[in-house]
Amino acid sequence: MTSKTEIRSAIKALKKQHSKEDLQAQSELIMRKLEQHPDFIKAHKIMLYSSLPDEVQTQAFIEKWRLQKCIILPTVVGDDIIPVELAANTGFAVGDFNILEPQNEAYTGDFDLIVVPGVAFDPQGNRLGRGKGYYDRFLCQHQKVKKIGICFDFQLVDNVPVEENDIPMDEIISK
Repeated sequence: MTSKTEIRSAIKALKKQHSKEDLQAQSELIMRKLEQHPDFIKAHKIMLYSSLPDEVQTQAFIEKWRLQKCIILPTVVGDDIIPVELAANTGFAVGDFNILEPQNEAYTGDFDLIVVPGVAFDPQGNRLGRGKGYYDRFLCQHQKVKKIGICFDFQLVDNVPVEENDIPMDEIISK
């Protein structure tokens, strides 16, 4: 069995083999698949994420949909994800890890769909994150909500080591 550290290193090396333009093109295909997914189409309250440079790019998608659906983005406060709804006039500031975070009140409603980034995913829906457990702590409070992980094809692995507190995805969308 491969360790989480080994998988993270392998994925990092694979990402370096792709140009920024290639990853952007792949991101657009992945986001188009999400946009056409029945669960996205019927969802009104959707949690997405502000992407880091090495993740499936979500910025253009968020801008496209933010006035048509209720888009919620994560912010990090301490060890926790605090969801924040994007209003028409919501501004952004650079938060922890150089992630653009919306500046608005915490969102306390429910979700129809949660879209989750990851370092790697396996066919069983298991997800490997960056190792801090932010998403697992957040998702354990929303286990009945549909969870879709999105990633590049090279982030799909045979087996992600799982711990007791890891929350699997219901589905994975990749290119």
